[in-house]
Amino acid sequence: CFRPSVSSSLSLSLSLSLSLSLSLSLSLCISSVLLSISMMHWASRIEKELDKVLPQVTGAQQMRSIYNEKRSQFDVKRNSPKELVERVARDIAKLLNSKRKALERLAREAEQIQTEHPWQDSIKVSWFILAGSIPSDDGDDENLLDNPYSLPLEFVHDPNFKNKVNYSYTAVQIPTDIYKGSPTILNELNWTQALERVFIDNSREDPSLRWQVFGSATGKTYFCFCVFCRYIQGASSPKDMVIIVDVSGSVSGLTLKLMKTSVIEMLDTLSDDDYVNVAQFNEKADAVVSCFKTLVQANVKNKKIFKEKVMHMQAKGTTDYKSGFKFAFEQLLNSTAPRANCNKMIMMFTDGGEDRAQDIFEMYNWPNKTVRVFTFSVGQHNYDVTPLQWIACANKGYYFEIPSIGAIRINTQEYLDVLGRPMVLAGNRAKQVQWTNVYQDALGLGLVITGTMPVFNLTVDGDSKNQLILGVMGVDIALSEIKQLTPRYKLGANGYTFAIDPNGYVLLHPNLQPKIPNFREPVTLDFLDAELVDSSKEEIRRQMIDGRPGQKKIKTLVKSVDKRYIDQALRTYIWTPVEGTDYSLGLVLPTYSESHIRANLTDQIQQVQYFESLLPHTFESEGHVLIAPREYCKELELTSNNTEFLLNFIALMEKVTPDSKQCDNFLLHNLILDTGIIRQLVEKVWKNRDLNTYGFLAVFAATDGGITRIFPNKAAETWEEDPEPFNASYYRRSLDNKGYIFRAPYRNLNSLLQDQENDTIGILVSTAVEITVGSRTIKPAVVGVKMDLEAWTAKFKILASNHTDNTRQGSQMCGPTTGCEMDCEAHEVILLLSPSTIGMFFSDVDPALMYALYNNSFYLRKQSFDFQSVCEPVPSSNTGAAPRGVFVVSVKNHGNFMSLCCRSIFQQMLYGFAYHSWFITDEVEADSMDSRETSCVTVQTQFYFGNISSSYSIVQDCDNCSRLIHAKRLNNTNLLFVVAEKLPCNTCDIEKLSQDEENTTDCGRGYSFRPSIYTLLLLQLPLLSLVSHPHILPFSL
Repeated sequence: CFRPSVSSSLSLSLSLSLSLSLSLSLSLCISSVLLSISMMHWASRIEKELDKVLPQVTGAQQMRSIYNEKRSQFDVKRNSPKELVERVARDIAKLLNSKRKALERLAREAEQIQTEHPWQDSIKVSWFILAGSIPSDDGDDENLLDNPYSLPLEFVHDPNFKNKVNYSYTAVQIPTDIYKGSPTILNELNWTQALERVFIDNSREDPSLRWQVFGSATGKTYFCFCVFCRYIQGASSPKDMVIIVDVSGSVSGLTLKLMKTSVIEMLDTLSDDDYVNVAQFNEKADAVVSCFKTLVQANVKNKKIFKEKVMHMQAKGTTDYKSGFKFAFEQLLNSTAPRANCNKMIMMFTDGGEDRAQDIFEMYNWPNKTVRVFTFSVGQHNYDVTPLQWIACANKGYYFEIPSIGAIRINTQEYLDVLGRPMVLAGNRAKQVQWTNVYQDALGLGLVITGTMPVFNLTVDGDSKNQLILGVMGVDIALSEIKQLTPRYKLGANGYTFAIDPNGYVLLHPNLQPKIPNFREPVTLDFLDAELVDSSKEEIRRQMIDGRPGQKKIKTLVKSVDKRYIDQALRTYIWTPVEGTDYSLGLVLPTYSESHIRANLTDQIQQVQYFESLLPHTFESEGHVLIAPREYCKELELTSNNTEFLLNFIALMEKVTPDSKQCDNFLLHNLILDTGIIRQLVEKVWKNRDLNTYGFLAVFAATDGGITRIFPNKAAETWEEDPEPFNASYYRRSLDNKGYIFRAPYRNLNSLLQDQENDTIGILVSTAVEITVGSRTIKPAVVGVKMDLEAWTAKFKILASNHTDNTRQGSQMCGPTTGCEMDCEAHEVILLLSPSTIGMFFSDVDPALMYALYNNSFYLRKQSFDFQSVCEPVPSSNTGAAPRGVFVVSVKNHGNFMSLCCRSIFQQMLYGFAYHSWFITDEVEADSMDSRETSCVTVQTQFYFGNISSSYSIVQDCDNCSRLIHAKRLNNTNLLFVVAEKLPCNTCDIEKLSQDEENTTDCGRGYSFRPSIYTLLLLQLPLLSLVSHPHILPFSL
């Protein structure tokens, strides 16, 4: 009997192991090759089925033929981008110039009136409460008509304001912390009464004027139809400011609270033209916002971050002024950081001290004294204030005392008079119109901007010229007025205009969409945050801010209207400065929008024939029609209910013709032309197709002219797309992508289908209709179908297996030449997902597989921020104030004086022109939940297709196992077909990819922010699977 030695036993064992390993590897290799071949075969069958069925049912090719047949009924006009943007820029400049003239007239008259006004020490006034005004929101209204001091007013409806207004009076608002009986206030009321005539004259000369305002430096606001004015931006030059706050142990209790409130008030005196940082100091100095290493732009979001951190400051340690001033000077003298490079100043808040920090000033500021130092003694104490006075006077600054909360507003704004003196001395050279950031009108009139101009005190005291600013004049412009000057519908669905200010904030942009109505903060959105940023857009922004014209064609990422997708697209950017302003206007055009259709329907009989297709009695036979809610005619009332809007439109068309002067002939003729074209498509194609046979729920078409038709009529009951094609995600994405775009209804882990067992899920499939006229190519329409998920799931099973019965005598090897398409039992071919998971982000369904696809560059990811997000309110301690009074003043011997615009006006003034401390009386603390939604910053990671052009095979390694994955992008679609083995092990240590929005904080970029786009990658087709071995996963981007 043979017994091998140890060495021979080892050799035999190794040989057997090697042989087994080689056999296993060979088996895996063969299996991988066969699976790859099968996957390619399955993908090919799916591609052929889609290429055969979709064109037949949608009628895309037939629609091209119809456009060619109707060629005599329209012209193709070229959009010259350079000419367009220059023409619109001239129109905007003309509009703003007309408002500038109104401002100049107001400022000139105010200066002249004030110069001629004789001061009266004992002037008497009578105060009148308004009657006939709008009741207050709290319901606690007194009977104003019974009050002997009430002034009855008559209000009439004004279409400009969409509200009732009074044209006979102007109104005045005096902050509650200012004594209304002081001689200064009474004399100012006296001379400003004459402004009432100028307000009225301006309105008569320019009926489009809405709000006009004069904001006095004394704190009084005098306005006619006014909501909001930015005093600070119009009354001072740009500045670099460092605020240093003493937080030593002696600062505690009420003193620390006064300091925090004072710093917040100081921050509110800054505008977007300014740069700031805030530091706290005791033995050492630290920035209150640790990631703000240098000065940052004093925009709304950065100031909000500062305020939150300031409220959490705590007092401890000992005082060292030198540490605070050293920090401040190093910040101001850092030439590498962005800054205003105009006025430089340090604001120090302290409760007192003996140190004068003279050696610090000798080192950094003397002898030129380029940095002003303002000192604030806060709280009630017995410290010697001489050192603080010396510090301020030795550095061209001022010393102020803030003993109580009532002194905060006056003293934190007093420095503005100092900065305003050079403007007064400069005279007319300094009288430049400054435009505020975009904000929301308090009466719900939409987004507006305010133009401001300083008003100077021109009185002379002996040989000395006065160096004070009287106040600021302001007039408002609704952004809707500016938008009306832009060629919206000639640019196509993906073309648009935008405008930015000198800080890079957008004045116009389709993505400027604040979500909180009547939000009191300015709506600041940087151009780089309104779009997905890249280096080319950064250069465009830089040139626009510098006032240089230019043009550039770039390949860029574009987010979809519904924020769910990212596409790569080619865009041409053209920009030019707006003459006479600091604005710059831009125009964006896709290649296919360089021309547009202009209908030429001269035959009125033909117009009537086409128009008949819009009548509801035709819907049952020709499909349901939606028309885009556009301003076709002046008398046409816009409504969100499309059925009601269509009926209004039909009723109006029975009274006027498409050629009427009160109508937009371009919009109307294009609408009627498209109606006739789609009607012919219905007759030639749609009526001759049995949608159920093909597995479709509906077929549809939408056009640039504003028509959307859904066939059959009953399918419109479940149609959820926007009736305005230019606002519909499927429409705009179809234009930017070749082939058919699949989109499933949106789902996430927290949402379920209602009655999902009974509802039929439809997958929207759409493609653009491209036509060529001469040398010009345009995409005037999109056609598509709604795919029945259940029917196409069955069809996919057939495409992946040709078995006709459930009986098999063993397994077969699958391949393109064999009698089956998969090596598996028939019952193993099942849907991987339940209906409720269709449309979910794939990582929520199979995290490991999604990570493998991302890790192997099938998908790329893009992280972005959204600064227009809305978040739920959080519990906070709220500070209330006593009720504000609104008065109409009558100056003795001068008749009645002021009137009310409306109570909400003053609520808006709370943040806008004035500061909230203007209205503070007695502080009341109350812990409550603010029921209003708040603005916040959210971050999201999105995924989009990489450069996938062929099939790929990869191996995914997990903890104790691995699996083969094959993937191929289906031609002429946005689908990725995936075949994967079932993961043998239960766990896989991978990164869980997510698209969910998350709250975040942005650490203060001084010049821009990154906007967010929401959910991107969603499953588009049913994901087919094998329980064991291959998972068949067709899904899309």
